[in-house]
Amino acid sequence: MIIFSNFLRSLVLTTIFSFFVPVFLVGGMLLVLSLFSYIPGLQGMINDVSMQILHFLATFGTGSCLNGLLTIGLTCGFVGALFDIYVYYRYQILHTDS
Repeated sequence: MIIFSNFLRSLVLTTIFSFFVPVFLVGGMLLVLSLFSYIPGLQGMINDVSMQILHFLATFGTGSCLNGLLTIGLTCGFVGALFDIYVYYRYQILHTDS
């Protein structure tokens, strides 16, 4: 039973971290770009880059940037969970044979 609880804890933590990493990465990038947009010479270029990022997110969110960000986060969380299940499976196979 303790092996299952360790696996479940690892799976939940991996899924949560895999979800939040792209969300914070894109959010942090937009935050830094919005702060740099106050520099007079860079304002036009940074606004264009920010709009391109928002259009990219809107592509995945069927028109909504927030839905696109959540879609990317959920996809990364799912892939992280699959990877954790694979690692657990490989760990069981390698330690059973030895």
